[in-house]
Amino acid sequence: MEEVCEGKDFSFPKHEEKTLDLWNEIKAFETQLELTKDMPEYIFYDGPPFATGLPHYGHILAGTIKDIVTRFQAMKGHHVTRRFGWDCHGLPVENEIDGRLGLKKREDVLKLGIDKYNEQCRSIVTRYVEEWEKIVWRTGRWIDFKAGYKTMDLSFMETVWWVFAQLFEKGLVYKGFKVMPYSTGCKTPISNFEAGQEYRDVPDPEIMVTFPIIGDPHMAAFVAWTTTPWTLPSNLALCVNADFVYVKVRNKYSGKVYLVAESRLSALPTEKPKQNVSNGSVDDSKKSNPEDQGTFKWYEPLFDYFKEYSDSAFRVVADNYVTDDSGTGIVHCAPAFGEDDYRVCIENKVISKGENLIVAVDDDGCFITKITDFSGQYVKDADKYIIEAVKAAVVAIIHLLGMCSDAAQGVGTSLVVLLLIWGVVLSGQTLRELGRGWGCYRHTQLHLWRFIKVEELKEKLLENNKQTYWVPDFVKEKRFHNWLENARDWAVSRSRFWGTPLPIWISEDGEELLVMDSIEKLEKLSGVKVFDCWFESGSMPYAYIHYPFENVELFEKNFPGHFVAEGLDQTRGWFYTLMVLSTALFGKPAFRNLICNGLVLAEDGKKMSKSLKNYPSPLEVIDDYGADALRLYLINSPVVRAEPLRFKKEGVHGVVKDVFLPWYNAYRFLVQNAKRLEVEGLEQFIPFDQAKLQDSSNVLDQWINSATQSLVYFVRQEMDGYRLYTVVPYLLKFLDNLTNIYVRFNRKRLKGRTEGEDCKTALSTLYNVLLVSCKVMAPFTPFFTEVLYQNLRKVSNGSEESIHYCRFPQEEGERDERIEQSVARMMTIIDLARNIRERHNKPLKTPLREMVVVHPDADFLNDIAGKLREYVLEELNVRSLVPCNDTLKYASLRAEPDFSVLGKRLGKSMGVVAKEVKAMSQENILAFEKAGEVTIAGHCLKLTDIKVVRDFKRPDGMTEKEIDAAGDGDVLVILDLHADESLFEAGVAREIVNRIQKLRKKAGLEPTDIVEVYFKSLDEDKSLSERVLNSQDSYIADAISSHLLPSAVMPSNAITVNCIENLPPVDLVLNEHLFLSVGDYFSRTQKSVT
Repeated sequence: MEEVCEGKDFSFPKHEEKTLDLWNEIKAFETQLELTKDMPEYIFYDGPPFATGLPHYGHILAGTIKDIVTRFQAMKGHHVTRRFGWDCHGLPVENEIDGRLGLKKREDVLKLGIDKYNEQCRSIVTRYVEEWEKIVWRTGRWIDFKAGYKTMDLSFMETVWWVFAQLFEKGLVYKGFKVMPYSTGCKTPISNFEAGQEYRDVPDPEIMVTFPIIGDPHMAAFVAWTTTPWTLPSNLALCVNADFVYVKVRNKYSGKVYLVAESRLSALPTEKPKQNVSNGSVDDSKKSNPEDQGTFKWYEPLFDYFKEYSDSAFRVVADNYVTDDSGTGIVHCAPAFGEDDYRVCIENKVISKGENLIVAVDDDGCFITKITDFSGQYVKDADKYIIEAVKAAVVAIIHLLGMCSDAAQGVGTSLVVLLLIWGVVLSGQTLRELGRGWGCYRHTQLHLWRFIKVEELKEKLLENNKQTYWVPDFVKEKRFHNWLENARDWAVSRSRFWGTPLPIWISEDGEELLVMDSIEKLEKLSGVKVFDCWFESGSMPYAYIHYPFENVELFEKNFPGHFVAEGLDQTRGWFYTLMVLSTALFGKPAFRNLICNGLVLAEDGKKMSKSLKNYPSPLEVIDDYGADALRLYLINSPVVRAEPLRFKKEGVHGVVKDVFLPWYNAYRFLVQNAKRLEVEGLEQFIPFDQAKLQDSSNVLDQWINSATQSLVYFVRQEMDGYRLYTVVPYLLKFLDNLTNIYVRFNRKRLKGRTEGEDCKTALSTLYNVLLVSCKVMAPFTPFFTEVLYQNLRKVSNGSEESIHYCRFPQEEGERDERIEQSVARMMTIIDLARNIRERHNKPLKTPLREMVVVHPDADFLNDIAGKLREYVLEELNVRSLVPCNDTLKYASLRAEPDFSVLGKRLGKSMGVVAKEVKAMSQENILAFEKAGEVTIAGHCLKLTDIKVVRDFKRPDGMTEKEIDAAGDGDVLVILDLHADESLFEAGVAREIVNRIQKLRKKAGLEPTDIVEVYFKSLDEDKSLSERVLNSQDSYIADAISSHLLPSAVMPSNAITVNCIENLPPVDLVLNEHLFLSVGDYFSRTQKSVT
């Protein structure tokens, strides 16, 4: 193996770039695909992004998830084709071209020429391909760009036509009128799930309008509420709720009578008191539903644009979609612009189904010539003029808040009451949640388009959803399930230009209709509509391999696909269209496993914004800390559980500090000592094979081997369950155990200070652990594991050229849960003892005489007092360890109920049970621990229900400074804090070794560098120094690999270093001699040893 630098000098980003060069040189990705070509297929579907912008953290997150899963499957022995996809069609592209060319209306495009317009669109869809490829490759993701698919490719579109033709043949396509979301800026209808994908709050007018009741004896008027005044010219009906009580009320100052829902009386905006029709109390005879009042159900329309409908329209109908949580309990219906409005008017025969209802607004969102007063006006601009027209029609107006169409005005202006002749118009402003288009206003509007009968497939969709596996599962069971339950028929045709042509030809007389399913047929006949681009992406599992025109066997053997992953928003997008089309075509879901990630936000919790500059660029983070650190940061966050993440650059740095540096230092420690072994033994370090290592008698070898097998088992299990977010915490714990337990506690063995093959066994064990952990983590951190592997493989015959060609490790040998538990117990005791030391300012370099471990379990004590004893004593710098199973000797027991466990279970009994648990005697507690259960107040309580706390009982005559303890409620650790002369000498020796080791490190010496250390005493009485050095000579010699020599025999060519903190600017080389001034050990007032 080659020498390696210190962790502080190791640049993760630079080594990642070197790794990229290696992968390019050996064609790593292509080679992996070739090596696995005869292995079982693992089918991964890559959702196509738009190529009109650069990748952001959302793309990197989804790409990292996809890369981890596909790398893991490849290492498990699957052939995993990974083809990048591009979503080329649709409104994002057209919107950019419209802006670039200054195109405002559909006629502008036709004047330019559709062929020229589409060529402009084609020119920008691949603009960022090179940048995407560079960034995706830099993040470590292996995916094929050269063989990637584009939705604008003829082969892809041909499959899309085939999909549509299959649906048509199955009777799942129909042509019909439907009120659906419409984008005025894009001049096209959009699907209900497109409209629901992204929302923003926009200010809208809020008005109440009166409609005089024809034939009413009190000359009353219905009061209806709306937030879309521009729909009032298209009003054809009013709708009430048959379950509500409606009342007439008179304003005693104006004398005008209004009819509203009783529950909404308070909504009438007036500062003047209201009274009922008769004598100040509500007249019961007037409590009725206006829909049932015979001749009083008709009203005067506000406008006469649709007077041809007078025989059936301008009357009151009833439906339970009317609510009383806002408004007046009466809703104005414009069937051309509201889904419920259209349904209610059809059901009540206000209009006829299939009738060519006049839509008062054109494709640009402007009123048509029939609406004479507002012809050519954009609907949102017309709001204020319509409100003024209603006022001018001599309708009584109560005016609230002022003109509300001005978005800059706020809410909260005082009420202004204007009493005129008829009715009431309340005009104000409200915030309404509207779908966000590409810089345009969205509303619902009646259109004649092609639909897929999704509602007919609803039960099968719900059944197929149950067959899929999602992480996290609540997205499938709640969000996606609810979306499927409310599925609507899907409008798949668009009145746009840049898209896959809809393969429908209709004769001029409308009698003949043909659907084409291939390029050849489409070239002969064509229509004027294009597909919803979501139909294209939903066809991806078939279209990217040109099925059924090619790859029939590949598809039919491996459908549904094994894995997809995208963001939470795709529950209403790609995941939905995949499920709809696969269910319609094959009666199956399109995928088996799915990971759904959340949204990556800026650190301030807002959406990442280029204009706000509230986030660092991905390449900046990668250049600073490396792609592996970014990958682990994202994967180890709530975002992989479909929750939001506030991105913090410092978090990526934390991954480097907490994960990669300890990992690298363990690796560096191995390499340093392997090189030392080579210098000492004059032969290359070749690690023992795994079979021999399994027979090691060393307890920590056994433990780390078992822990490594547990790591393999855990990661396999979690990755098979697609739970990526659990792996990093487990890895962190494993690396902490490797560096702070195995390496730290085994320093003597690893440095060759034990006899026989013990050193090589320890080094071989560490080598094997690092090699296996690298293979386990290769899918997660492809760069760093490759760097380590390339050096580790130099001493392993027959190794693969890249770690990513290796098979994912299998469990070798049995996991020893008992030994893993034993070491965990040891660390608990060590942590408790460290707490006592910190509390009394006793650093680890200060030796202590004795520690006592109190626990009732004999196995527990045998673990600690047996083969782990020496590790405990050395780590804690304690001379003796005394096990004690008499829990009452050093502790008093008390019982505490676990409220978090028992609270819900016991309910009202909790108080009685808690009181009796706390009153348990020590004898009762011991009997409970032995039996494992106890019955209190009729409830059987187990060991998990009651926590037994052991409080330290200090021996008589002892102070806290002489003896102290710490416990975790299970085990109690007691330390004897007395000091004596022999402990002082050991402490001085330990400090001497510590100072020498620090000097070696600061001088840049390697473990293989041999040095001699000379000393002299500056004390007038040198007997103290001599006594300490003589009594501790064997310890010091063992620690620094040489005896301390008197300075009198120091050669004249020695380099003298007088202070650790101020080394001279010279290069220290092998066989040169150092002089060290150790300094005071306890304080300046005490005599020093130098």
